[in-house]
Amino acid sequence: MKINIIFSYIFLLFTSISAYTYLDYIKPNLTASYLQLIDDSGSFLLSPNKTFKASIFNPGGQQTSFYLCVIHVASSTIIWSANRNAPISNSGKMSLTVKGITVADKDGNTKWSTPPLKSRAYKLVLTEMGNLILLDQSNDSLWESFQYPTDTIVIGQRLPVGASLSSAASDSDLSTGNYNLTITASDAILQWYGQTYWKLSTATNVYKNSNDMVEYMAINRTGFYLFGHDGIVAVFHVGLPLTNFRIAKLALSGQFTISSFSGTDWKKEFVGPDDGCQTPSVCGRVGLCADDTTLSTPVCSCPSNFRVDSGNFGGCVPSNGSYSLPFACGSTDYHSQSNSSVVSFLKLGYGLEYFHNFYSDPIMYGVNLSVCQSLCSSNCSCLGFFYENASGSCYMIENELGSIQSRDAGERDMLGFIKAIVGVSKITNDEQTYSQEGFPVAAAVMLPITGFVLFMVLFFFLWRRLKLSKMQEVKLGKASSHSSGDLDAFFIPGLPTRFDYEELEEATDNFKTLVGSGGFGAVYRGVLSNNTVVAVKKLVNIGIQGKKDFCTEIAVIGNIHHVNLVKLKGFCAQGRHRMLVYEYMNRGSLDRILFGGGPVLEWQERLDVALGTARGLAYLHGGCELKIIHCDIKPENILLQDNFQAKISDFGLSKFLSPEESGLFTTMRGTRGYLAPEWLTNSAISEKTDVYSFGMVLLELISGRKNCFFRSRSHSVDDSNSGRGHSPTSSTTGLVYFPLFALEMHEQGSYLELADPRLEGRVTNDEVEKLVRIALCCVHEEPPLRPNMATVVGMLEGGTPLPQPRMESLNFLRFYGRRFTEASMIAEENESGSMMHQQARNSTSMTSGSQTGFSYISSQNISGPR
Repeated sequence: MKINIIFSYIFLLFTSISAYTYLDYIKPNLTASYLQLIDDSGSFLLSPNKTFKASIFNPGGQQTSFYLCVIHVASSTIIWSANRNAPISNSGKMSLTVKGITVADKDGNTKWSTPPLKSRAYKLVLTEMGNLILLDQSNDSLWESFQYPTDTIVIGQRLPVGASLSSAASDSDLSTGNYNLTITASDAILQWYGQTYWKLSTATNVYKNSNDMVEYMAINRTGFYLFGHDGIVAVFHVGLPLTNFRIAKLALSGQFTISSFSGTDWKKEFVGPDDGCQTPSVCGRVGLCADDTTLSTPVCSCPSNFRVDSGNFGGCVPSNGSYSLPFACGSTDYHSQSNSSVVSFLKLGYGLEYFHNFYSDPIMYGVNLSVCQSLCSSNCSCLGFFYENASGSCYMIENELGSIQSRDAGERDMLGFIKAIVGVSKITNDEQTYSQEGFPVAAAVMLPITGFVLFMVLFFFLWRRLKLSKMQEVKLGKASSHSSGDLDAFFIPGLPTRFDYEELEEATDNFKTLVGSGGFGAVYRGVLSNNTVVAVKKLVNIGIQGKKDFCTEIAVIGNIHHVNLVKLKGFCAQGRHRMLVYEYMNRGSLDRILFGGGPVLEWQERLDVALGTARGLAYLHGGCELKIIHCDIKPENILLQDNFQAKISDFGLSKFLSPEESGLFTTMRGTRGYLAPEWLTNSAISEKTDVYSFGMVLLELISGRKNCFFRSRSHSVDDSNSGRGHSPTSSTTGLVYFPLFALEMHEQGSYLELADPRLEGRVTNDEVEKLVRIALCCVHEEPPLRPNMATVVGMLEGGTPLPQPRMESLNFLRFYGRRFTEASMIAEENESGSMMHQQARNSTSMTSGSQTGFSYISSQNISGPR
């Protein structure tokens, strides 16, 4: 009797083991299934603090597909799955043996297993970071789930170069989807069927700190990084709010997201791409995606010649029922169309783009439209193409058709075509069906070879006739500079829209409305034929530069895109005319708003301007392929749009200096008051030169006045008229060098003394202190002591701690301040009244390379574009 009781107890003990949720670790041999586990969620192993659990789980509550998963308990979020492409039923089993982990179906057929181990497994551990690890008897790792990521990584996990994340098919189907995030030695890239649609380096809120090779991607409690040198160097980084749990995930939509979890809610902190229309299949095949500022989601429609698809594929299909969209060779649907023998092309028209074109090189440069079409016709992987008129560039759509994007017509002169298939059986004898290019389909069926030859001959003669006509016009003098060569005779990839001089003359009403001027030329307001408002800059002093050289440099600048850089929309290179066409900034330049008599800039608006400018500079210094040092950062070159979005203008224009001017580059480039000390000592110029200028602009944002201004002796420094275009009211004046005053107030901790008095208490001492400390760090005398602009962005955002300015590197400000004071006293002795102001400016002006004085010179003297 007692023996039977003992055996019954042992039996109950062993059967309960298979239904027990273990804490910390499990030892072999264990077999478990969803039906056997006591926990309703299917969990069998918990991390030490129960933050994560290992489970056999059915996402979405469906009852057909079960997966071995690691789940974040508080949010019920799957961070890893073993058998994502081979689900099991609820009676399938997970087995742990000394050889590793196996997931099998109910009949014992293996669906997934760990690779062969180098030694016998001793236990299975789930760490507090969510890493499922097999350990040997010496506690050495044999296998880790972190080394085999699916669509998510967590804090403490690395995604090395060559590794990738793949999206899931759906919320309930964890199988590998069509989107991939891959880490390369220089970037993180999103792809869809091999077509790139986003790069981390192009994101506006990502900062490049180094040109080192990337080793891995990681997230932590304070940010998101691409590291080099085994975590020592952050090549790219995004500062994020402090949190205890954060994931980076490739979402079902194809967007790469970083989110933090606190309490019961997820907070999305980073999204790439942030433009929903940039994801490849947001509107289905050939669906037309347009942004709507009133809605949070993109608006989908169909291009002309297409209608909504009511079938299985979604998106849009040709309006003409005789046509069908193709599938690329090698795809599962390709054989269903293999009997179709006629290929045509449906025209999409202008003002449309394809996501892949922004991240790929053309398949060919400098070709005509018919060559581009022939290349696609002969390639079974090609499903359509885009042709850029200005450069003769041919872009292919290969492997899969995605959505089409609606773009401003003036952005790029692109023309798109989608390949269409027509089955022979669908064409009757009395039908006259034509492709959008005017080539008769009936002829293609009857005489494909002869028809194609005739078409190519006809196209060649028409093209040749147009070419000869344009050459004739050049000879007659329509393009006035024959010696510089015909612009149509060569093609440069990436060239923005090219305008004729007469076109810009008409757009500006014969250059009637002047909106700015400077050392590079005058800027006029214009309205293009499509009603786009633009700013047209007529360049001067750029030397006698050939059209091809000019266009090559324009192509470089035109391909630099950032939300905080003024966009170059086009150019003119006709005869001796050299003009640039920019987007129009409706609020004008920062100096007019900051120093003018209009409404005062609120503190938050000043912060927005500072942050936008810093982000633009950080991108120029490290975010684009060609590092650009601006060399003339000042309020006049910071332009504003609605909501005070700041954009830097004139970046890259130093390329256009004439040989005579470029010889003076080390002493003349820039504007007095913003010039770094290295300009005056003929030292090497680097991106830290821009950092100094930014620091000086930041001080002006704080005070609302020029850094060098006159005040009445009877007034304090906070005289509201100082530096804002008002004349002194007293016969006694003094020259104030504000950077020195800021240094003195920093030493005393009296930061509110520095704030614009017009803010009238709407800013705190701590808020001013933050910007003053950043500004003083930026104007350190030694360039290596200045932070780079990516670090400045982090400081402004709050993700990077504020350093203390190095006082020994700021003593030069005291010398400059004394020189200003001496010059002011000399001016008082020699002049009075209104003449005193001008004399003081002249006496303190320092010529190139001089060490006898230093002062502000009007930005109208040495300038860039507005």
